[in-house]
Amino acid sequence: MARIAFILLCHKDPKGVIAQAKRLTATGDYVSIHFDGRANPKDFDAIRAALADNPSVVFAQRRWKCGWGEWSLVGATLEAVRSAVAAFPLATHFYMLSGDCMPIKSAEYARAFLDAEDCDYIESFDFFESDWIKTGFKEERLIYRHWFNERTRKWLFYASYDLQKRFGLTRSIPADIQVMIGSQWWCLRRQTVEKVLEFCAARADVMRFFATTWIPDETFFQTIVPHVVPRKQIRSRTLTYLVFTDYGMPVTFYNDQYDLLMGQDSLFARKISPEAIRLRERLGALWAATGVHFPISNEATGLFRFLTGQGRVGRRFGQRFWEAEGSLGRNNTLLLVVSKKWHVAKRLTAQIRAGTTIPAVDFLFNELEAHLPDLGGVETTLEKRDRHRRALIRLLFENFESNQLVICLDPSALHLIQDLMADKADTRLLLIDSDFDDDYLRGHIGRVGLAGAQTAPEVIERLLPTVRADLEHEAERLRDMDFPGFHAIAPWRSPEENAVHLARFLDLLPEAALTLARTPHLFTD
Repeated sequence: MARIAFILLCHKDPKGVIAQAKRLTATGDYVSIHFDGRANPKDFDAIRAALADNPSVVFAQRRWKCGWGEWSLVGATLEAVRSAVAAFPLATHFYMLSGDCMPIKSAEYARAFLDAEDCDYIESFDFFESDWIKTGFKEERLIYRHWFNERTRKWLFYASYDLQKRFGLTRSIPADIQVMIGSQWWCLRRQTVEKVLEFCAARADVMRFFATTWIPDETFFQTIVPHVVPRKQIRSRTLTYLVFTDYGMPVTFYNDQYDLLMGQDSLFARKISPEAIRLRERLGALWAATGVHFPISNEATGLFRFLTGQGRVGRRFGQRFWEAEGSLGRNNTLLLVVSKKWHVAKRLTAQIRAGTTIPAVDFLFNELEAHLPDLGGVETTLEKRDRHRRALIRLLFENFESNQLVICLDPSALHLIQDLMADKADTRLLLIDSDFDDDYLRGHIGRVGLAGAQTAPEVIERLLPTVRADLEHEAERLRDMDFPGFHAIAPWRSPEENAVHLARFLDLLPEAALTLARTPHLFTD
């Protein structure tokens, strides 16, 4: 009878990870956990403490600091696989899961399914001939070397790519390897996993090659498995159900979709909304159930395509998927950096991106270039962003795969600030106080159109007190709102004083917060 070792990659939600590990091991299976090295150390300590006495749980020996599109995700997976192979000799199958996955079948059903056919389940399509990659880089993923994270170090990522392209610094794919591509969510037999690990130990050249490809979690196992296992023993599909939106983001499932998920020809599904408490409870109980009949209908993907297409076929203004849910999510933390001096706020967000794991974007509703990732088009104009503000912010949470997000706002956007602060999410506000000297005010008067190049100097001088009072009033209005989660830093405070507020605002350790507070020239005009 099949016994599954789940390879669980996670970076947040320690309570959910603990519950998932307990649920999966309660039915006689195993769990090997890799918890992101960038995540909060207290969360990892809580997970280890809660699962310390569970003999069916093991932890990866090395914790990688993971980043989207990086080799680190493959490295983390291999580390968790090695721990599982060593710790669980009775495991017959190894199944990749994330912290956002939930079972949509029972353990009884899953074992019978895996026992029915001696094969591996992994999407594996020809990299060059298939249309698995819809847009963006294709062969560039492989023939150029990628050392930098495209999301967190975008300038270096593209500068490195441009230099290699300009000077023709391409490389060859290992001659005996046919590169394949597919979803990272696989289920492999023990003998297959052992052959993959043997291949990794023997082929340093292939390991070096994939270590500098882009998004190798979509190509590494998908390529190596067909290299070490006969094709007839591979089913090119994933057993984890997921749907992607028009914008390349995974669809999130909610409480009313229990029956729909049960009817899919899969064993698990992602992503389940953190707010879908009832759905999580029902799916959690389902894994331990016995004697349950699962009529397979597989209509979920078609139904989703139909509903999201209503704006294109007959119902011009049909509701799109990303307009259906108003809240930003109770488990998400939205961090508002509010500053009249935009350059000061952007210096702070640059340091947050460089020195922490918290994703941070700039004035996304005011400036076209705001360190936004590719969201499939919704981010391409300020008009689109402004029209669907909450949808954009939710997409950012999904895209960064984080429950924390920093955005910058101007203090004049009072109604938007009030709206976001009233959300179910944990929303916090950091006001960056500013000194407004006369030179700054003169520039501000020009930027907002109160005066032009031909305006007499004495007219501008008369405007200075009024404009200064108005800018100072914006900050006072925010203070008078008495928002919970309100924090403020200022140039007239010491770095140590500012660090206290930054630590509370960002949930950082004091040393990390002090590093941010000591950002060179943070408040300089």
